Amino acid sequence: MIRLSVNINKIATLRNARGGNIPDVLKAAIDCQAFGADGITVHPRPDERHIRYQDVRDIKQIIKTEFNIEGYPSKTFIELVLSVLPHQVTLVPDPPDAITSSQGWDTVSQKDFLSEVISIFRSHGIRTSIFTGTDLRHIEYAGLTGTDRIELYTEPYAAGYMKNRQKAVEPFVRAAGLAGELGLGLNAGHDLDLLNLNYFVNNVPGLLEVSIGHALISDALYVGLENSIQMYLRQLNR
Repeated sequence: MIRLSVNINKIATLRNARGGNIPDVLKAAIDCQAFGADGITVHPRPDERHIRYQDVRDIKQIIKTEFNIEGYPSKTFIELVLSVLPHQVTLVPDPPDAITSSQGWDTVSQKDFLSEVISIFRSHGIRTSIFTGTDLRHIEYAGLTGTDRIELYTEPYAAGYMKNRQKAVEPFVRAAGLAGELGLGLNAGHDLDLLNLNYFVNNVPGLLEVSIGHALISDALYVGLENSIQMYLRQLNR
């Protein structure tokens, strides 16, 4: 079963635009869980422009489903993760001012750094995942860091889907094959939506989890959060 983790950053963005606590991020996390999501994902950034560090601490206390924290492993981020102890931490190479994730790690040049960070998290029983592209060498080096999983950055697939979906998915099929050979668990995320998700999951072997936020929350504006989550679950052949 491919698990659906809902990224609730966009709900926090809407809250922060007005101040106060509407919409309520904690209620959204509880509702996503109640509506069938297998996990909750958050990506706190240093300026706290959407999810705040306190949100991360509060969410951990109220949900029973899997909790995944994404982010660049700065000293502050590492301290936050160790104070919360989520089920999974996903390491992304975003600079502090990034609007959203735009690339995977260069695991060749950053192998030692990633290995050190991963050893810290694994010593506390936290599953680790490295955000990567489909470059096979980068996946090979990810396997040398001690990480449990990789998360494939799927924006290139989403961008090419309408033009030639078979060509768009091929690099991800190859990447998934290598991840399997290396014993790495496989996640995926970024720009997956109701149009392109089913084809991706039906063609990429070994997929364990997808993390979806922007599209799912946007769809919820039209059909409601519960309906949106159920629609995505159906695209995962659930």
